[in-house]
Amino acid sequence: MREQIQRAAEMLAAATRVAALTGAGVSVESGIPAFRGSQGLWEKYDPMDFASIESFRADPGRVWGMLAELDGVISDARPNAAHLAMARLEAMGKLHTLVTQNIDGLHQAAGSARVVEFHGNGAQFRCLSCHGLFERDQVDFRALPPRCQCGGLIKPDVVFFGEPIPERQAMEAFNAAQNCQAMLVVGTSAVVAPASMLPGLAKRHGAKIIEVNMEPTGLTGNLADISLMGGAGQIMPELAEAVARLLDA
Repeated sequence: MREQIQRAAEMLAAATRVAALTGAGVSVESGIPAFRGSQGLWEKYDPMDFASIESFRADPGRVWGMLAELDGVISDARPNAAHLAMARLEAMGKLHTLVTQNIDGLHQAAGSARVVEFHGNGAQFRCLSCHGLFERDQVDFRALPPRCQCGGLIKPDVVFFGEPIPERQAMEAFNAAQNCQAMLVVGTSAVVAPASMLPGLAKRHGAKIIEVNMEPTGLTGNLADISLMGGAGQIMPELAEAVARLLDA
């Protein structure tokens, strides 16, 4: 593993632009469960049901029961070593754009500034009728589902299954993939479209792909040039330290 981490660090150090795609595996060590696998919250709720816009519109009170519980989990979470390591790579001038599928805001809390929230931010809320945007303390959660002053339903400002990716976030993410020389894929199997398209796009434009995942994915032995198997909270700090040594040499 040490040799693989060194090879990955050399790729990152040599690249003039590095992008990253992160998923739920980055935040699991902060106590936020991934959709896939039977763990915590998702033993009680089927995300393919509760996280679809059709389910929300059909029975918003039912879906908000899950959303309120998820909001409590996210509100209590703090950045872990993986988030901090990625912020360190940005501070070194190595990580230029971080595209995350997560809605927890932990990359920003760790210090990352150039973050594209591909699926939105769970700490913001939007009215489905007037499209007003609200912070958490502006929403009355005492009665579920919460409603806007206009009478419209309020939902988290996140992308549910069945909703499109916001145009600005999509453009930023795809531009980053097209223009990077290396892409880190951390804590995601990269199977949910359209985020799953980003590593392939980067590869077609000549980028090296480095994945960090707990177990093999569709990228392993296929698209990825290097696959580092293990927890992001362990591997990312080691990788960031190896890059720092190369830059200081």
